Amino acid sequence: MAEYKKLTNGLRIVTEEIPVVKSVAIGLWIRAGVVTESESNNGVSHFIEHMLFKGTENRSAREIAEMVDGVGGHINAFTSREYTCYYMKVLDENLSMAVELLADMLFNSRFDPEEIEKEKSVIGEEISMYEDSPEDLAHDLLIENMFRHHPLGYSILGQPDSIESLTREAMLTYMKDHYRPEDTVISVAGNFDPAYLDELLHQYFYDWKSKPSTQNKTLATPALCFGEISRAKDIEQVHLNIGYQGAVLGSREMFDLLVINNIIGGTMSSRLFQSIREEKGLVYSIYSSMHNYTSNGVFTLYCSMNPGQLTTVQDLIDSELEELMKTGFTADEFEKARKQLKGSYLLGMESTSGRMAAMGKSELLLNRIDTPDMILQKINELEQSNAERVMRQYMHPDQKMAVLVGRVS
Repeated sequence: MAEYKKLTNGLRIVTEEIPVVKSVAIGLWIRAGVVTESESNNGVSHFIEHMLFKGTENRSAREIAEMVDGVGGHINAFTSREYTCYYMKVLDENLSMAVELLADMLFNSRFDPEEIEKEKSVIGEEISMYEDSPEDLAHDLLIENMFRHHPLGYSILGQPDSIESLTREAMLTYMKDHYRPEDTVISVAGNFDPAYLDELLHQYFYDWKSKPSTQNKTLATPALCFGEISRAKDIEQVHLNIGYQGAVLGSREMFDLLVINNIIGGTMSSRLFQSIREEKGLVYSIYSSMHNYTSNGVFTLYCSMNPGQLTTVQDLIDSELEELMKTGFTADEFEKARKQLKGSYLLGMESTSGRMAAMGKSELLLNRIDTPDMILQKINELEQSNAERVMRQYMHPDQKMAVLVGRVS
């Protein structure tokens, strides 16, 4: 069962003891992402994520890697549009090492000027890599254009100009403004002694103090933009990504759309996959997915195909969705999609990393921990009629963004 504690400095700690495993996963979840950036420093959250692995006052980047590899552990991080997460998974006997190392990276990273310049080149290559991946590019262009009047639409990697202009001082100022205990959750799941974990966290995090922020963190609710966008690429396939209104993270409608996602394109047995790929063989890849944020959301349909098949595939997608809007789902279809949702959720909770991530993200963004039983109850309470209502309300044919990447005229 998940346990919650809030320290006097505002730091939140969520834990779940799982004695039957031999591992423990720990994550630092920080409310710093694209939405806390500006056009001038776009990409700074992701850049800082890189720099925390480049060496501290106590150990080099190589020593950080060797320290974790030496015990068979795993360390990584990722930046999203609303947060950054640093996490480790180790054997339970190495918990103290994991806590100390994450604290060292958070509080003592050097931000060496030479390493910053090197990393600008690395991130520049990462930006180029995304440009060379038409599927990734189609997804990024969709989000950026649907949220084009809001920071949610900024690129996670940043722009070449904004990355090049970042300085050490700008990064440290950004950390002071956003890497604060009241904007951080420590999430731990696995085999650990609660008293010993509390002792470790007390040693490394209880004295963490905030510094006055220089930024106003209030953001307007983003309005979605619709229309058509194309990016010419001299490649063999054309990549189509269609975006509709999605659901707010944690909302009842999010669970309705998760079932809808499974029915439309989220699984290999979904309507679009079976009809357009398996039966007609018109595409290599086709699937639907969801992007849920605390203030808005996007539901997407992606496919890639020979340019000569584009019109046919678009017509088939439109006709399939039109049919769904008219007749809704079958009872068997809805029940199968709900069982798929339950199964995939429970399988994700089988690992300590999955449980740590679920708790950390939920507490950071929603200020609550939805237990597995609570999630399953929400899934069990879903009703077909309500899901069909949500689908018709959100996936309006005249309110969509279509992004095309490839040989476009």
